[in-house]
Amino acid sequence: MTVCADCGKRLSWSQVREGGVCKDCFIARKKGGTTAEREDAAAERLAEIERILLTTETCPRGLDIIERLEVVTAECAFGMNVFKDLFAGIRDIVGGRSEAVQETLRESRRTALFELKKEANRIGANAVVAIDLDYVELSGAGNMVLLVASGTAVRIQPNEE
Repeated sequence: MTVCADCGKRLSWSQVREGGVCKDCFIARKKGGTTAEREDAAAERLAEIERILLTTETCPRGLDIIERLEVVTAECAFGMNVFKDLFAGIRDIVGGRSEAVQETLRESRRTALFELKKEANRIGANAVVAIDLDYVELSGAGNMVLLVASGTAVRIQPNEE
């Protein structure tokens, strides 16, 4: 997996533009601006996306939900490569944990939750509550899995208590 040289966002090979950057950074380079300005803008975008994620419908004491916006979802399809499949198959026979498969699942969860936060940010939410993660096997061989993250995008604010 390739990352953007300017903002560090993960990119597939088809998303890489000239200079090893994402589409947004490519456009920013064309418009001008220094590397430091672009780095600051990318850091601001990432900080803005970082939101509160809760698996419960209510916020902890000290925070009030002031508006429920809509249900947001993020999907992440990922495959196990031949070697992961091979070693996972051996683990099925002899028992034990498959570190490679666990790492793939962990990375997919991080990606799906980040995409969920981006989707919530896009509609103006500052938190997502009632998050649910669902894993679905896409192929009978078990080498392609879909992770769907869903939740309710909300606006919260600290209360006076």
